[in-house]
Amino acid sequence: MTAEIITIGDEILIGQIIDTNSAFLAKEFNKIGISIYQITSVQDEKAHILKALEEAEGNADIIIITGGLGPTKDDITKLTLCEYFNDELIENKDVLANVEHLFSKYIKTPISEINRHQALVPSKSKVLMNKYGTAPGMWLEKKGKVFVSLPGVPYEMKALITNEVIPRLRNKFKFPFILHKTLLTYGLGESAIAGRIEEFEQQLPDFIKLAYLPSLGRVRLRLSAKAFDKVKVEEEMERQVQRLLPFVKDIFVGFEDNSSIETIIGKRLTDNTKTLAIAESCTGGKIAQSFTAKAGASKYFKGSIVAYATESKVDILNVSEDDISKHSVVSKEVAEAMAVNVRMLFNTDYGLSTTGNAGPTKGDSDAEVGTVWISIATENKVISEVFSFGNHREKVIMKATNKAFELLLKEISKK
Repeated sequence: MTAEIITIGDEILIGQIIDTNSAFLAKEFNKIGISIYQITSVQDEKAHILKALEEAEGNADIIIITGGLGPTKDDITKLTLCEYFNDELIENKDVLANVEHLFSKYIKTPISEINRHQALVPSKSKVLMNKYGTAPGMWLEKKGKVFVSLPGVPYEMKALITNEVIPRLRNKFKFPFILHKTLLTYGLGESAIAGRIEEFEQQLPDFIKLAYLPSLGRVRLRLSAKAFDKVKVEEEMERQVQRLLPFVKDIFVGFEDNSSIETIIGKRLTDNTKTLAIAESCTGGKIAQSFTAKAGASKYFKGSIVAYATESKVDILNVSEDDISKHSVVSKEVAEAMAVNVRMLFNTDYGLSTTGNAGPTKGDSDAEVGTVWISIATENKVISEVFSFGNHREKVIMKATNKAFELLLKEISKK
C-alpha cells in the first residue's frame, strides 16, 4: 500500500515556511504500514495542482493533499478538486455550523460571507470535521483510489489525520505490520561500521532492511521489518538486533526508540545520584540546551556557563590569563581549567567543557579552524581530548556537541 503527499502553497516553494506536514504524515503512515511513494510541493495554481493529482493517481493508492483551503481567492484547492472529479461545490450545513460556532466563541471579528464559503465542499466528498479551524477535511474516491484534502495548518491537519483519516483508512484497507529498531552509535564513521557488519547485513532476511543514518559524529543503524505476520516480525527483529549488537558493542549507546543520548546520560546520572555542570565556548550552549530540553533535567543538570569571549573565561570561570597567553584560548590547559572550575562553581560531580575554533576565522586563537578541546573533570581526575572537525562552522559545532555527549557517556559509565 502506497501513498503520495501533495503540499499546496507558494510559501513552501519560496522557502517562507518549512514543510513539517509531510514529515508528520510520513511518520504516521509508516506506523500503520503505508509506504510513501513520493512527496510533491506545488504552486497555488490550477494546472499545476491538476497535473500533480493525475500523476499521484498513477503512483499511489492514497493521495493526501495539504494546504490551499483558506477562504481567500488564492486558495483554489476545492475548485480544482471539483474540476478533477467532475463535481460541484455545495454548502454543508454541519461545516457552516462549525464555522459559526468557532467565530462566536473564539474570534472577535464578525463572520463574513467569505468565511461562510468555507462550508462549500465538493458534493461527492465525505466531510471530515475540523474542530480547530474553519476549513474541513474532504475525503473523495476515484477508481479505488482515496484522495484526502486537508488544511495546511499543522495542528489542524494533525488532529484530522489522527482522529479521522487513519481510522477510516484502517477500516477500508488491510495494512502490513511495520517495525523499526534504531541503534544509536557514536565514535565511528558510516563506512567503518559498514565494513564491520558487512556479513551481518548480507544475512538479513528479505523482509528486514538496514539503513545507515549518519549525522556529524554519530550514526544511527535502523532495522526496518515489514510483513503481515506481526509475531514473525517482532520475533525476527529481536533476533537480528541480538545478532547485530556484538559487532557494535564498543560504539553502541542505546536505542533511539527509547531515548536520545542526552536522556541516557541523564538517566545514568540520576540513577547514580550524580550531577553535571557545563562550560561551553565554541558550542555556544548547544550541549546545555540539549539537556534542558528534557523534562526533569534539574535532577542532574545544575547549570552552565557560555564563556564565549576570552574575558568571560577569565572573569567568570577564573581561567588563568597566563595559561591563555602561554597556550592560547584553544588549548588543553584552558579546556581543563574550564571543566574544573565550572564543576567547583556549581558543586557538581562532573564538569564538562568545550573550547575551540569553529571558524571561519581564527579569532582569539592561533589554532586551526576546526580544532576543539573537550575536557571532563571529576573529583579525582581530568580527561581531555583534542579533535579536528573540519572547516565548516555548523559542522564543527555539531560534531563537537555529539563528541562531548559520547565522551561524557563513556566517563559516567565507567565502573
